[in-house]
Amino acid sequence: MAADLGELLVPYMPTIRVPRTGDRVFKSECAFSFDSPESEGGLYVCMNTFLGFGREHVERHYRKTGQSVYMHLKRHVKEKATGAAGGAIPRRRNGKVFLDLELNRDFNGEDYEYEDEAKLVIFPDHFEIPLPNIEELPALVTIACDAVLNAPSAYKKQEPESWEEEIQVSRHARSLRQLDNGVKIPPSGWKCQKCEMRENLWLNLTDGAVLCGKWFFDGSGGNGHALEHYRETNYPLAVKLDTITPDGADVYSFEEEEAVLDPHISEHLSHFGIDMLQMQKGTENGHHTDNNARPRVSEWEVIQESGMKLKAVYGSGYTGVKNLGNSCYLGTVMQVLFSIPDFQRMYVGNLQRIYDYSPLDPTQDFATQMAKLGHGLLSGQYSKPPMKSELIEQVMKEEYKQQQKGVSPRMLKALVSRGHPEFSSNRQQDAHEFLLHIINLVERNSAGSENPSDVFRFLVEERVQCCQTRRVRYTQRVDYCIQLPAPIEAATNREELLAYEAKRKEVEENTRAPPQPVRARIPFTACLQAFTEPENVPDFWSSALQAKSAGVKTSRFASFPEYLVLQIKKFTFGVDWVPKKLDLAIDVPDFLDLSRLRATGLQAGEEELPDLMPPIVLPEDTRGTNGLESTSPEIDEAAVMQLAEMGFPLEACRKAVYYTGNMGPEMAFNWIIAHMEEPDFAEPLTLPSMINPGPSASESPMGATPLANSPPEESIAILTSMGFPRAHSIQALKATNNNLERALDWIFTHPEEEEESDAISYMADTEPNDNTFSNANSHSDSTLSPDRDTSGPRIKDGPGRYELFAFISHMGASTMSGHYVCHIKKEGRWVIYNDHKVCLSERPPKDLGYIYFYHRLSSS
Repeated sequence: MAADLGELLVPYMPTIRVPRTGDRVFKSECAFSFDSPESEGGLYVCMNTFLGFGREHVERHYRKTGQSVYMHLKRHVKEKATGAAGGAIPRRRNGKVFLDLELNRDFNGEDYEYEDEAKLVIFPDHFEIPLPNIEELPALVTIACDAVLNAPSAYKKQEPESWEEEIQVSRHARSLRQLDNGVKIPPSGWKCQKCEMRENLWLNLTDGAVLCGKWFFDGSGGNGHALEHYRETNYPLAVKLDTITPDGADVYSFEEEEAVLDPHISEHLSHFGIDMLQMQKGTENGHHTDNNARPRVSEWEVIQESGMKLKAVYGSGYTGVKNLGNSCYLGTVMQVLFSIPDFQRMYVGNLQRIYDYSPLDPTQDFATQMAKLGHGLLSGQYSKPPMKSELIEQVMKEEYKQQQKGVSPRMLKALVSRGHPEFSSNRQQDAHEFLLHIINLVERNSAGSENPSDVFRFLVEERVQCCQTRRVRYTQRVDYCIQLPAPIEAATNREELLAYEAKRKEVEENTRAPPQPVRARIPFTACLQAFTEPENVPDFWSSALQAKSAGVKTSRFASFPEYLVLQIKKFTFGVDWVPKKLDLAIDVPDFLDLSRLRATGLQAGEEELPDLMPPIVLPEDTRGTNGLESTSPEIDEAAVMQLAEMGFPLEACRKAVYYTGNMGPEMAFNWIIAHMEEPDFAEPLTLPSMINPGPSASESPMGATPLANSPPEESIAILTSMGFPRAHSIQALKATNNNLERALDWIFTHPEEEEESDAISYMADTEPNDNTFSNANSHSDSTLSPDRDTSGPRIKDGPGRYELFAFISHMGASTMSGHYVCHIKKEGRWVIYNDHKVCLSERPPKDLGYIYFYHRLSSS
């Protein structure tokens, strides 16, 4: 028999692999469904790719890859027998439990026993070889089988990869000197102290200086002022401002020239008013909870409808999502998305096509994993009511065990959060940020095909007015969500709030117990009014005055989306950097009419601002003593000579160094390679400020340049050095207001799109700090209109009348803690989705929601 098995496996031996370090063995869940070894058909693990497949999907993998040998895993689960005293009989260790699996059931392991079964199956004849079978199988097969059986689950937390460089503790951390200069860093509104940069900002841990870094290939960066500050002061350590979390922050040592660890980072940040310890919260029962839960008890009860006998519902569309530990933000967002017909059609309606054309590793394919979760939620296959016999037995035992299990989003979460510093962690996250992240991924993965996120997309018209000249500019951009402010001053119970605040301060001074908190009640009309009011534009540059001036901005809808997403701005930062949630209730209506917020465009009597952009401001040391720009721009001559020694023309080298911002010979070399074929490649460097003004110079005083000019050459150089065509790079920069990060997103979502000769250039007078609309996909395509062809983002314009169909609620004091649930209106009734539990809602708490979803009403 041994010889027979050996001969049977000989043709397949080259395809049987032993898992190596780094190989993930998917033996707990199917790549296409939520089948597991506990499912009726068990799970088939490919002995070459180590991917797992349920019974109905394993044949597809065999046909696509030709892999014939699979390990079939089956776990038999049954309730323990009870003794005469009614207690459970301890499970006998019979050696049959050998699968290193995470249980997919929601039961107490002490009340159940299980037995594992494994065998090799050879396709297409389904020949089975029971395991273990050491004597009869070839040694290689035995070793491979043992390795698969003993391998950890693919999604168990892995140790850091061996190739990852370990970050070392800085030698300056222990003895870092911090100046007692009274500097306190606010939680927002940062700007480089030497330029206008508002991104890639670094806080020097010695003197509290906030300065910008350098440009990087990912589009982030600045003008190198942080490094320049170190060279002037020798203050060695800096922390990147937007990376500060309760778990740490990104610290860089200029002296050591590498990222470092600072064990005393909390103490160093507190010197500047940033209290990391107060940001830290505890965890409990899979939900990130507050240290001081008393003020939020009623909120938890109301939103979860605690104390009510909620009726569980089952079937298609009523499947819950398991909480993987602070993953409720993901579950609620996906429940809402898959209640929208466009997402259902895209991923569930095209299920077989998506599966048939999925890549060899479907666990890494976005469409496949979206289809898998969508099918799991909508098929009803994983939401079946208990059998009558089970209910009768439970009644006899005077116990009722929750039958709803839900589906696990582990595979999708691992894919969509990969590389993201927040979503890849096990910490609680902001559901709104995750919604925008998913929309971004849907956009990226829908190029050239149906895009279900079209239903959220709309055009925003922004009207910016110069307060001094009264001239205006109208621009348009794409957005996906409205952020409504919550004006506390408009609360209907304002006197009660003032009395509570006075009492709270009084008891704090006397160290007594705090009073019962009072929830602000704000009319929805007040939120809408605050949204429509003009807002000041920081650092506004008026093209009419050719100088900075006061400016105001108003935003209106240039188009209305098919599905309107409305977020209440409940979260803010305290002066101590601790994220806090405003305790408020808003009477959000079931029906909403926004028709009066339709944009009107340029009105009669309004005068437009000139189409000019601010002049290029060079560093002070490049200006002459008379305050005029020098005709000799600063160029790193050492970098120029390094390039010239390679044989490139000297003038070309000078241009390369200048247009890449003196960032070094490597970046300049990339610029040279990208521009070698241009006819003026070796021509002398010529800048706008070096050109004698022509007859029209009076129309552009103070060095202002027309908007129709090409984007900055250094930005084009960065994109072309990454391999993108020059014309495509210019088009992307023009469409995104010369923002490199947005241009990268634009390129990925507009592959091989031809440049439109009649495209309207877009450039705002400034880059306002937009707080009214979100910028979900970082796209600022301003040339869009409802009539634009399908090569650009599609707009589904229509009436501005809507009906509420879903809302996501948050419980807790901040986005870093608490729990999310969602309510969705289905078949005329409200349903609450609380992790894996799905029940009919008795009192949907519409006034306590965080994100609201409306669908457009038909024009009839």
